[in-house]
Amino acid sequence: MTLSAGLLFGLPAVATADPVAPAVGENRGPVGTLRGIDKIDDVRWDVFVHSPSMDTDIKLQVIRPADTSVPRPTLYMLNGAGAGVDSANWLVKTDIVELFADKNVNVVMPVGGSFSYYTDWVRDDPKLGRNKWQTFLTHELPPVLDDALGADGVNAIGGLSMSAGSVLDLAIQAPGLYRGVASYSGCAQTSDPVTRSFIRALVRLRGGGDTDNMWGPDGDPRWVEHDPLVNAEKLRGLELFVSNASGLPGPYEMPGVVRPADSPPLADQAVLGGLIEAGSNVCAHNLVNRLGELGIPVTTNFLPTGTHSWQYWQDALRASWPTLERALS
Repeated sequence: MTLSAGLLFGLPAVATADPVAPAVGENRGPVGTLRGIDKIDDVRWDVFVHSPSMDTDIKLQVIRPADTSVPRPTLYMLNGAGAGVDSANWLVKTDIVELFADKNVNVVMPVGGSFSYYTDWVRDDPKLGRNKWQTFLTHELPPVLDDALGADGVNAIGGLSMSAGSVLDLAIQAPGLYRGVASYSGCAQTSDPVTRSFIRALVRLRGGGDTDNMWGPDGDPRWVEHDPLVNAEKLRGLELFVSNASGLPGPYEMPGVVRPADSPPLADQAVLGGLIEAGSNVCAHNLVNRLGELGIPVTTNFLPTGTHSWQYWQDALRASWPTLERALS
């Protein structure tokens, strides 16, 4: 099961503050380098791009458009805490290939960045190594991938669980790069004491990392800079989709329902997955309420039942497609 910083029981809404301006244009450095393309079949490619900032080659799982006769847009889909390295990823756990079989869009799923929150860490971590995912995803990768795929430079991004807040942050940190964002079952809050403590616990207990190496100690302004709730005004103009279930057992927790391979025991999915989803549900409503206060449109998909598990995310991806399609058109 992909765990999330959304394990936030009874989390209150956070009072907003003046955002810290992100230093996105500064010291960007070189772009990436295409290392190779493994054309698995006409639909599925694996593309390898070298990241100068992390000094490593990153694998991108790609679904090609139905019609490649003209340049097509690109939808980036980020995974949860395991970051696609394990079997808990979009490609294995959902029917994403079938869903996009008739759609004219490149779908790109990065592999790597476990417990990184897909952000730039201020220093290397003894356990998690060097993480410069914001730099890679927003600066080093797009021009290389656009060239390799013959893409048209129009982008949207989606993410679940750990990355559900990250995708909102990436859109804030790189204005103009994405036209739409889909957030599935995650927490868009990072700077209040409760959410910060859960982010620290997730990274430390499951990943073995130290978030002081990510955004610094408590009080470091980076925790506010990367808080999408605080910086929600910077989401204005984007096509936004926010999805979450209540955490109560739903149709995919019913006895006899076929679940994806390697799913957790049904009791764990119902109880632990329910608690995590209930926490992220509070976060999701806080974000939507804040967007409403700002007059920023958002499409929501709030379910009365459902847990923190892949079959609900597969459904949420399908529900989000009309919003993402508008962004990519």
